[in-house]
Amino acid sequence: MLSVHTSPLHQPGTGDAGGMNVYIVELASRLAAINIEVEIFTRATEGGLPSSVELAPGVLVRHIDAGPYEGLAKEDLPGQLCAFTHGVMRAWARRRPGHYDLVHSHYWLSGHVGWLAAERWGVPLVHAMHTMAKVKNASLASGDTPEPASRVIGETQIVNASDRLIANTAEEADELIRFYDADPARVAVVHPGVNLDRFRPADGRAAARARLGIPQNAFVPLFAGRIQPLKAPDILLRAVARLLTDHPSLRSRVHVPVVGGPSGSGLARPEGLQKLAASLGIADVVHFQPPVAQEALADCFRAASTLVMPSYSESFGLVAIEAQAAGTPVVAAEVGGLPVAVRDGDTGILVAGHDPADYARALHRLIADPALTARMGEKAARHAESFGWDRAASATADVYAAALCEHRRRVRSVHV
Repeated sequence: MLSVHTSPLHQPGTGDAGGMNVYIVELASRLAAINIEVEIFTRATEGGLPSSVELAPGVLVRHIDAGPYEGLAKEDLPGQLCAFTHGVMRAWARRRPGHYDLVHSHYWLSGHVGWLAAERWGVPLVHAMHTMAKVKNASLASGDTPEPASRVIGETQIVNASDRLIANTAEEADELIRFYDADPARVAVVHPGVNLDRFRPADGRAAARARLGIPQNAFVPLFAGRIQPLKAPDILLRAVARLLTDHPSLRSRVHVPVVGGPSGSGLARPEGLQKLAASLGIADVVHFQPPVAQEALADCFRAASTLVMPSYSESFGLVAIEAQAAGTPVVAAEVGGLPVAVRDGDTGILVAGHDPADYARALHRLIADPALTARMGEKAARHAESFGWDRAASATADVYAAALCEHRRRVRSVHV
C-alpha cells in the first residue's frame, strides 16, 4: 500500500490525517487477518523515525525520506514524488524478486508512485481516490481554494493506468466514470467499514456524559473532524446561533463540542472558528477540543445527541458510520456518500444544501422530540452493523483477486 501524504500512524482529525488514515489502518489489519500481508509506504514527517514499524501482525509501515520532515504542505508534495519513488524502489531492491504481488495506492499522489511501481514490478495497480479534484471543485465552500489543474491531470492518468479502481459508493463509481471516463468494468464498489468493537453503544449516553463532564440534560450537537471549509463546521455554528435566536430558552441546555484541528485551507485561519463563535454570540456554548484517540472519540459520539456533518463533499464519511455505531443519529448534508452512510428519517436527517436555517430546523426537530432521537439512535446502531471492516476486507480481497487474474491473463496473451 502507498500513502504518500499522510501516515497511518498519525492522529486523525488534524493536519492531513482523517478518515483515510482510519481506512488504511483498519483495512490493512483486516487483510492481514485473512492472510494478505501488507506493507504500507508513507513519507517520514519527523527525524529519527525507525525505517519500519509493525502496525499489527502482518502489517508493516515503512517510512520513506522525501523532502523536509516538517513544514511541507500537501500542495508541495508533487515535487517530492521522485524522491519518494526512489525510496520505495530501494526498499523493493532489498526484497527477493516477486515479493510484492499487487500495489494498492491511496489518493492521487500515491497513485503516481503506484503507477510506476506496478509497471516496474510487473504487478497490477489497484487505486482508491478517496477524494476527487473535479468533484471537490464542483461543490466548493465559499472562500475555499479550488484543486489545481495538475491534480485533475494526474488523477486522469491514474484512472487510465489502474487495473482496478475502488469506489466507496455507487455514486463515487458513477463520478469516476462521468468525470474521468473510467472503464466501468474496472470500477468496484466497496463500502468502508467501522470498528464495531470500538464504536458501540457500550454503557450508554449517561455514563459517557459523566466521564466527559457534560450535563445530563444537555442537547449536544457534535462536530468531529478536520477544521477546514470543506467540512463546514461554520455551518453548525451558524445553525446553533439561529436555533438560539429562535428559541432563546434553549441556551442553558445547548452544549456544542467541536473536536478536531485545522487542516487544508483552514490552516490559513486557525483561530477562525473561535472568532466566528464569538461574533455569533455563542462562545459560551461552543467547546473546542483538540483531536482525540479513537477510544475517546467513541465516548464523544456516545455522549452526543447527534453528530452534525454539513460537509460540501464526502466520498463516504466514516465518522457518520462511527457515530451511528455508537448509537448516535446524524444530521448531515445530502452529498457524496452520506446518503449511503445515513438513512434519512430513520438513522438521522439529511439536509439538502448548506443553509444554516435548515440545519437549525433539523436540530430543533431532535431537541423537541427526545423520543425521536432515541429511536434514531437505536436504528443507527443496527444500521452500522452492516458496515464491519471484515466485510470490507473480504470485498477488497475479491478486487485484488480479479485484478491479479486479469493481469496474469494479459501477460500471458502478450507472450503467446
